[in-house]
Amino acid sequence: MNFNTKFQPVTIQPQEIEAKSFEMIAEELGPHSFTDEQFPVVQRVIHASADFELGKSLVFHPEAIQAGVRAIREGRAIVADVQMVQAGISKPRIAQYGGDVHVYISDPDVAAKAKALNTTRAIISVRKACEAHPGAVFAIGNAPTALLELIRLVKEGWANPSLIVGVPVGFVSAAESKEELMKLDIPFIANRGRKGGSPVAVAAVNALSLLADAQGR
Repeated sequence: MNFNTKFQPVTIQPQEIEAKSFEMIAEELGPHSFTDEQFPVVQRVIHASADFELGKSLVFHPEAIQAGVRAIREGRAIVADVQMVQAGISKPRIAQYGGDVHVYISDPDVAAKAKALNTTRAIISVRKACEAHPGAVFAIGNAPTALLELIRLVKEGWANPSLIVGVPVGFVSAAESKEELMKLDIPFIANRGRKGGSPVAVAAVNALSLLADAQGR
């Protein structure tokens, strides 16, 4: 293959691409009701999904941003429902405050207990995480059953997360689980409808870690 052609690609630095993307998002989104502290999360979700309707569907507990930033700066654990969410979160930004990102859904003990109890690994992994990491930030992008179990544990006093990022995608219980989350009087970031997924959960947590950095300057 001959690469010695006259075509020369335009070289743009990643930071320039991101800045331009955010400018376009702000312009195309137009007027909105998000606060100044919520909007960076909305921007990153739209940037990750190229879906303006998804961005508009985000719902924030009034204390969500402050609670998430505080939890990160205090070194609280981040708990992901699946490995894809764990992989996407910027671990160096979390680690600089003493935190780490955990996922338990593939642990052998979780699988064995789920089989013994005839339930899902997602449910058992949430129980394990709540016991191991009081006050954690939960990032749920795929498993509505994990979100529903976390909600149950909160209601019954067995869990006290600092923040729940609950944005599972899907057709069975996804929208319903998020509506239940929005009824809780604890900090949450969610969205209405079936849309969501790992990139959305990752974008929200990464936006919070950037805000945590900005507050430290």
